[in-house]
Amino acid sequence: MINKKIVIATGGTGGHVFPAYSLATYLINKNFKVKITSDKRGLRYLKNYQNLDLIEISSSPIVKKNLIKLFISLFIIIFSIIKSLLFLTFNRPSLIFGMGGYSSFPICAAASILRIKFIIYENNMIIGKANKFLLPFAEKVFVSYKELEGISVDYKNKVLEIGNLIREEIFSQKTSKDQSYEFNELKILVLGGSQAAKIFADILPKIFEKLNDSKIIIKVYQQCLEEQNDKLSIFYKNAKIDFEIFNFTDKIVNYYTKANLVITRAGASVLGELINFNIPFISIPLPSSADNHQLKNAEFYHRKGYGFLLEEKDVEQKLYDLIKSIFNDKFKINKILSNQKQISDKDIFKNLNIQLEKIINEKN
Repeated sequence: MINKKIVIATGGTGGHVFPAYSLATYLINKNFKVKITSDKRGLRYLKNYQNLDLIEISSSPIVKKNLIKLFISLFIIIFSIIKSLLFLTFNRPSLIFGMGGYSSFPICAAASILRIKFIIYENNMIIGKANKFLLPFAEKVFVSYKELEGISVDYKNKVLEIGNLIREEIFSQKTSKDQSYEFNELKILVLGGSQAAKIFADILPKIFEKLNDSKIIIKVYQQCLEEQNDKLSIFYKNAKIDFEIFNFTDKIVNYYTKANLVITRAGASVLGELINFNIPFISIPLPSSADNHQLKNAEFYHRKGYGFLLEEKDVEQKLYDLIKSIFNDKFKINKILSNQKQISDKDIFKNLNIQLEKIINEKN
């Protein structure tokens, strides 16, 4: 009998957790026995879901700021690999699915030592450090787009373009109405990721007030940190701007249905969700992202005509003019929408299932 046990190793941010949950749910329905490993951050979100077999395996990026922090990070990584070795020895799966990031590294490293097949997934436009290190030992690297940078020609044969691994409800809740943008009101959704974006709460409200003063009717749905709720609410009430404040939620798709423009960071998962849901967006990459991968993501999507790009350093000077031009010239936003409609990842889970079955059935 074929061993259909799979371990999904995922990181702790929403961009990792929700795709991992969707993948796990799909595979369970296909009679796979699935376990998910993550750190404390990821388990905090995943524990809200029932019928998941969760295991905590913490890890750490390599911190090079000083010798003490470097030693501590290396100790955590080594300890996590040992814990992963014990876990995999007693729960030997047929395959490991590494979702990328440092949190998936210990499990994949342990799998390599125990000669357990593993694949890695990279949805950014430049391969991450952990995945790059693991690449020589992986069976395959699944990527969202073939234009991914940073993979040596020696391993191009391992690359398989599968598209964006995103929340399955994106496809089931996507609006079916004709989305031609002839609106008289801007319904702006502001996203900052699972950790929110502090600068968005500091800078964007003043720009929205300026838009409101320019007689552009707007409604704002803004994600923020809990400690920012009162400050933002008071500001918008005083500015007479229709608004809704919310904190991190696993029901973000509900807000997608309300918006006709999104302002967001440039994490690969959220950008993949937005193009599949067909919502024009302005991406503002996080300048401190590892290897500047968010800028790489945003540049790729902008180049393809899927969204607008604005660097954080230019927000105060250029965002108002950009939004005003989008409102006044509907052709711009309809062109974005038209380009997005050429992309669909609705078959990704079915395609993944085929590939996983194939890899599992292949002899070592």
